[in-house]
Amino acid sequence: MYPRSFQYHRARSLSDAASLLLQLGEDAKVLAGGQSLIPLMKLRLSAPAHLVDLNFVPGASYIQANGELRLGAMTRHAEIAASAEAALIPILRDCAEGIADPQVRNVGTIGGSIAEADPSGDWAPVLMATRANVTVLGPAGERSVAMTGFIRDAFTTALQLGELVKEISIPHPPARSGGAYIALKRCAPVYATASVAVQLSMHDDEVCDDARVYLGVLGLTPTRVRAAEDALRGQRVTATKLERLRAAIIELAQPVSDMRGTAEYKLWAAGALGKLACEAALMRARGEAVEVAHLYA
Repeated sequence: MYPRSFQYHRARSLSDAASLLLQLGEDAKVLAGGQSLIPLMKLRLSAPAHLVDLNFVPGASYIQANGELRLGAMTRHAEIAASAEAALIPILRDCAEGIADPQVRNVGTIGGSIAEADPSGDWAPVLMATRANVTVLGPAGERSVAMTGFIRDAFTTALQLGELVKEISIPHPPARSGGAYIALKRCAPVYATASVAVQLSMHDDEVCDDARVYLGVLGLTPTRVRAAEDALRGQRVTATKLERLRAAIIELAQPVSDMRGTAEYKLWAAGALGKLACEAALMRARGEAVEVAHLYA
């Protein structure tokens, strides 16, 4: 199926794009990587009258480590996966390397992903776990939105008319920190059945200072598992505490059965993923080099 007809606008800058979006109104969509939007347009589930293309905007793609890690909205997933700067926060590489297949990773962008706010997306739980902030550009200038407040609901963000994502910034974690993101998928190109992001800060090799645990895919927005965090914070990370984390995830998650699996299957998968991610995060916080990969079943 072909998309409905639309008018194409090539933005010269992000400010130009914001002006176009304000002028064109709610019938306009931003074209970043297009890996979500174009399939929806082909199925006619989305039919914007105007497309504002950001792909020719100079300087919109970058990875900078100046006190914090800063990612331009048009930075491709593959660029993040290959970045030495992003590798200093390993959970980011876990996410970028595991998104779909090479074609999608080489075209899709981090800004487009979070602006889409697809509940099945990978970046949102990871960015929430790492305390990321989103810089938004609009007619009134720039403003900063915590990632935890950026996604309001399924396919709904804090972006207002005429606004777009300019940058994502992630503070560098303190010493003795580590994180991991693991998703369960049927195969690489499809969305995950369940996913968990864990970020730990340790007092020493045994005692946890702080923990952040987020579930992806299992709700309309990422779900923070505070009971799992409380089971770790200020405690020695033992097998018993990991079991409490797993139980807390299972108790909180409220998945629904669909083509990716039954609700019961997703619950137990999320609990197992949380335990595996926490174990990997702990080893990384101790300075161990740990490779993390998504699971396929």
